[in-house]
Amino acid sequence: MSMYHCIEQLSSHELKKAIKIGTRDSQLAVWQASLVQQLLQKNKIESELVFIKSEGDIDTITPLYELGVQGIFTRSLDAALLNNRIDIAVHSLKDVPTKPADGIEIAAVLKRHSYKDLLVFNGDASSIKQDLGYINGEWLPQNSNQSLIIATSSIRRIAQWKHRYPHHTFENLRGNVNTRLRKVKENNWNGAIFAAAGLERINVRPENSIELDWMLPAPAQGAIAITCRSNDVMLINPCKELNDANTEVCTKAERDFLRTLMGGCSTPISALATISNGMWHFRGSICSVDGSQKIEVEKTASIHDRYDIGIIAANELLKNDTARAIIFNLKNAAKEN
Repeated sequence: MSMYHCIEQLSSHELKKAIKIGTRDSQLAVWQASLVQQLLQKNKIESELVFIKSEGDIDTITPLYELGVQGIFTRSLDAALLNNRIDIAVHSLKDVPTKPADGIEIAAVLKRHSYKDLLVFNGDASSIKQDLGYINGEWLPQNSNQSLIIATSSIRRIAQWKHRYPHHTFENLRGNVNTRLRKVKENNWNGAIFAAAGLERINVRPENSIELDWMLPAPAQGAIAITCRSNDVMLINPCKELNDANTEVCTKAERDFLRTLMGGCSTPISALATISNGMWHFRGSICSVDGSQKIEVEKTASIHDRYDIGIIAANELLKNDTARAIIFNLKNAAKEN
């Protein structure tokens, strides 16, 4: 059956009423789900949004690294899918476990937005930039010994930041994008770390922000995923029409790297895969939680030869004694939690 006939049959026979798109109810999550809704509408598929609270939305106090569970932002939507309360779900792909729940698969990955992290800062811009070593638009290795206070709940961001600025201190920052921005204004922190894509999608990126070009992102950061029930071919096929092949393979390589090393998404593991002129460019790293140790790997290969570049990079990193020790400590800490 052709893709056209699948869509036609889905519209006229299977879907006498609108399909239900599951989403969290934050402004960013609703923006992402609405984008999927608009793309489906272009293919003449009607839909409606269904709002579902995730565990991560209910507990907005505990640091994410203390919660220590995979799928904290996706499990409620997974359950709704499997119970047929919704037909598809929309997620930030970086929140989706590298091994989806049984009976659920990623049907499409939309074209990635910015993968970068950025700092939203308080205070005088020139002073902050001087303290961070951000001079004339470039990140320099030197920085002052000022003890800045940075807010984030991401163990990956904390570890990378501590590696670069070991004298800085951290405050826990939870909540949706708007809540976190408000907390930055209300507190005496010097700044807080955000994903650029999240702020830019809902047009709330402040002028007082700097892209952290030196910070490697979370695997699949900036990408949006659509998940479906694995046996629901009539919905999977139209969703695949929305898939961006470049983003799909790049984020798969990044998630392969994460899965091969640890498997979890709340870890100080970073990865970025890009494709240019038929070549893979892959960078990955793992940090100790305190930031004192950081092991990096970088690979370049032909896109035609190495679709498993994320696994290759991870296995190369696993040959490093320090990297293995970091992973051992992370796994032990996860067991204790």
